[in-house]
Amino acid sequence: MDNTVLKNKIHENVDVCVIGAGHAGCEAALACSRNGLSTVIFTVSVDSIALMPCNPNVGGSSKGHLVRELDALGGEMGRNIDKTFIQSKMLNASKGPAVHSLRAQADKQEYTRAMRHVLEEQDNLVIKQAEVCEIETEDKDGISIIKGVRTATGAFYECRALIICSGTYLKARCLTGESIVYTGPNGLQPANSLSASLIEHGIALRRFKTGTPARMDGRSLDYSKMEPQHGDERVLPFSFSTDPESVQIKQADCYLTYTNEETHKIIRANLDRSPIYAGIIEGTGPRYCPSIEDKVVKFADKERHQVFIEPEGLHTNEMYIGGMSSSLPEDVQLEMYRTVPGLEHCKMVRNAYAIEYDCLASGQLKLSLELKSIKGIFCAGQFNGSSGYEEAAAQGLMAGINAVRMIEEKEPLILDRSEAYIGVLIDDLVTKENREPYRMMTSRAEYRLLLRQDNADLRLRKYGFESGLISREQYEYTEKKRMIIEAEKQRMFDTYVGAARSVCDALNALGSADVKKNTSLAELICRPELDYEKISALDGEREEIYRNYESGIFGEITETDSIGEDADIKDRYDVISAECRDKFFKEVIDQINIEVKYEGYIKRQKQQVEHFKKMETRRIPAEIDYDDVTSLRLEARQKLKEFRPENLGQASRISGVSPADVNVLLIYLESRSAKS
Repeated sequence: MDNTVLKNKIHENVDVCVIGAGHAGCEAALACSRNGLSTVIFTVSVDSIALMPCNPNVGGSSKGHLVRELDALGGEMGRNIDKTFIQSKMLNASKGPAVHSLRAQADKQEYTRAMRHVLEEQDNLVIKQAEVCEIETEDKDGISIIKGVRTATGAFYECRALIICSGTYLKARCLTGESIVYTGPNGLQPANSLSASLIEHGIALRRFKTGTPARMDGRSLDYSKMEPQHGDERVLPFSFSTDPESVQIKQADCYLTYTNEETHKIIRANLDRSPIYAGIIEGTGPRYCPSIEDKVVKFADKERHQVFIEPEGLHTNEMYIGGMSSSLPEDVQLEMYRTVPGLEHCKMVRNAYAIEYDCLASGQLKLSLELKSIKGIFCAGQFNGSSGYEEAAAQGLMAGINAVRMIEEKEPLILDRSEAYIGVLIDDLVTKENREPYRMMTSRAEYRLLLRQDNADLRLRKYGFESGLISREQYEYTEKKRMIIEAEKQRMFDTYVGAARSVCDALNALGSADVKKNTSLAELICRPELDYEKISALDGEREEIYRNYESGIFGEITETDSIGEDADIKDRYDVISAECRDKFFKEVIDQINIEVKYEGYIKRQKQQVEHFKKMETRRIPAEIDYDDVTSLRLEARQKLKEFRPENLGQASRISGVSPADVNVLLIYLESRSAKS
């Protein structure tokens, strides 16, 4: 293949170039342009902006957390899915609030159209359909710095920052049995030249693989043999700025069916024709989203596997066959699918396929998502070795924010593991040797009771405000909410009711037992059958307190969070507008219930975070020579040299670095500080 890059007279000067207009690229480009930086976003096809080549859904277990955090920081994905969803459901609703995760089925075409419109209307942002084939750097004082990018037609775009969000397009090939087609997802043009340029600049790449199931003509399916899956009766929006009433729509149904022994028999009989098992596929696939072949082989004891039948949109008959991604030949796929109840006469619109692509090898990124080796190049999304739209969008937003900060000569925004799922995601991608596509899960977050999706705005709005993506009005709204939550929560612990007969009768009417002594309202809220609203009849002060809240009188509140010289938000507190009052107080009440009911667990986790912070704040000098730390084991020394952790906490999470090694490193750093 001829990798010669053409040159022509077009020479543009911009602040930021973004390669790729998938979910990562869209967030990155919007973050930069909304901060006033001239930005160009490159895509191999304008029709593929925010494309959903796999399941058209947003959110899900732990991924819903990412989307709400992204929204709290000022990202676009949450707002876009609120405009384009066709079904919404809160997963794990019967479990504790730490694992509640919102998931919405999107109208695939509408989601893409709506996001494209946002990009097209954004000031300082230009969309360019072109393949970027080459990056150019320059040397300044011994440091390699991004200079610009060149397209396949030879145009050169000089830039101050580059964000690579290439998704699954780099040297992509799709495999269906013996058939290998050199194409990107959904039959789109791959990007075949950029990999060589990256390698020439010392950037190490590797091959990963992912896959997608078939799409069926919905008219050929028998839904009477499946279990209907309805959306929630009352929909919770993803975005904190979405009016909840606007998302109470008529929802589409999804369906659940199952594979069976006949399905598994066909798969086992044709494993030799699967490129996964025939050794044709070079890349490593995702462990937590396996193909149906992998499920049958690795979980041989399972008699059946779930299959979710989900609509691709309101204006198409295509149905997504979730849970049955495959790279088996087309004839085997059809035979296999037709053994599933409800799919006996199915007609395939699109075959299932596996896709291989180039992505970044581990150990080359800073926590800011900037390359260690080239200043000004940031990376995000599946190029970083992750999987999923939500993981990609979160990285894209952070890469965009930090590209802006680099250009403005500010410190990068680093969210740590105790602050956000986004912090866990990025820390894992940067610190660990990920040998397969990374997928976010609630179990990866050590402090998940603190990192709930319901409090993402309280945790992260300030960072969005500081990063220029959240308005002062949005920020102050959140701070008003924080003040009331804290005041009301404290009042619940400080207010007591006695064991009077009237109190006991009121409790009995609520299905709760008598109290035997003076009992705080917080203790009552902790009873499983009670909550903040149910005990309102026992709270004699509440009516007056709420009148004070609604009129903007906060006599009990003496402290607020502030940012810089903008100072006391309390002094600028105004009356909450009538149209958002109900939404505001529902959010307040939800937080009070959770914070009070889980107060003991939350307190314990906050203590754990304090210990964690001590490790995270202990910086490791960038110039440290690990060979000087003679007590370190050889493996630890090698890994520390490779990953160059920024602090002790990060060092402790590197595979091959033991707690004893971390202690040796701590002693070395303390002795070094004492000498200086």
